[in-house]
Amino acid sequence: MKKLAFFISTLFYCGYFPKAPGTIGSLVSLPVIFFINYNFGFVGLVITIVSIFVIAMFSVKKVLMYTSHDPSFVVIDEFIGQSVTFLLVADKLKNSKSIIPYIVGFVLFRLFDITKPFPVSYADKKIKNAFGVILDDIFAGFYATIILYFVMYIF
Repeated sequence: MKKLAFFISTLFYCGYFPKAPGTIGSLVSLPVIFFINYNFGFVGLVITIVSIFVIAMFSVKKVLMYTSHDPSFVVIDEFIGQSVTFLLVADKLKNSKSIIPYIVGFVLFRLFDITKPFPVSYADKKIKNAFGVILDDIFAGFYATIILYFVMYIF
């Protein structure tokens, strides 16, 4: 069970990338998110986020039994946060082959995940369990989805 938890929490070992594992976790999430948005839109994305959230809660909880809070190699939370980034525009991206929104969404999510404006910083610092590990990325994704929505509306 321990090996499986680490395998899932590191997003199939992407979290062990030596430089910027969170960025790598977000980057490798994009093709999956593109596929889901293109084929299933909002409903598919919500089902994916909820499913991965449940799986992540169990795997991250197990990993935290052996590590410190929010170790850098745990990047399943980046997948969730990066997915949340596209919630408000998922149906606009259905059947769209444009990668521009994904590039913009990736940059926005990484910006909010790295700078950690409130409440991202609160979840990161104060909630010391598996939920806190994931919640800060969900908050960063909410910031990113709001900005991405307005950017796509304007352009």
